[in-house]
Amino acid sequence: MSVTVKTPEEVDAMRVAGRLASEVLDFITPHVKPGVATAELDRLCHEFMVDVQGTIPAPLNYAPPGYRPYPKSVCASVNHQVCHGIPGDRPLKKGDILNLDITVIKGGFHGDTSRMFIVGEGASILAKRLCAVTYECLWLGIAQVRPGGHLGDIGHAIQRHAEAAGFSIVREFCGHGIGRKFHEEPQVLHYGRADTGITLEPGMTFTIEPMINAGRAAISELPDGWTIITKDRSLSAQWEHTVLVTETGYEVLTVSAGSPAAPSITTA
Repeated sequence: MSVTVKTPEEVDAMRVAGRLASEVLDFITPHVKPGVATAELDRLCHEFMVDVQGTIPAPLNYAPPGYRPYPKSVCASVNHQVCHGIPGDRPLKKGDILNLDITVIKGGFHGDTSRMFIVGEGASILAKRLCAVTYECLWLGIAQVRPGGHLGDIGHAIQRHAEAAGFSIVREFCGHGIGRKFHEEPQVLHYGRADTGITLEPGMTFTIEPMINAGRAAISELPDGWTIITKDRSLSAQWEHTVLVTETGYEVLTVSAGSPAAPSITTA
């Protein structure tokens, strides 16, 4: 496994790309409300990225081996959609939960982040709890990042917390190294055993993006070739940050003025 260690100059470029990705989510937040279609959110994000930020929306026409080109600029996954939901014309409803996944390219480097949104009022207690626990899982995973730590420490912390809450972890998709390429080594699993996997070194950059289901872990793919859903149609949530391994611990690169604070479970 060849993991790219970034130079200080490359890290600076990634800080810029990460902040800009997060600022797209800040921008779109007031537009996420009942009656708005995810295709409209995609249009607004695209225009903000291209016309205001001068960034490139990385998902647009992205086509890894075996996939048709992705047709939109963001991923928008609603309710039982796990990830890679293609924005469409169905209006959001009160109580829906929505993941918006943003990846921008600036200066040749990628910034990748996602947030959960609860649409309007009326979300179920389960939906709110799932979103909250998944956010805690993200930050418990981040808290494991340090030089000399192991990649398996991240997945172990996430798995332990999610399963203790009665939820399940999607295993077919994971976090990933990121930099000049959208997806690099290593693969960052959201389950596993502590003290296993590669040893973390300063300058490594990767995403942590747990996908947590309220029901069973099994998933299926829709005929569009991209959208992943829970097989039992249970709700699914995901949060994502891009993280740098520093000399003393970690730095979250995808933060901006509107980023939600780290949950108390990781700051106590």
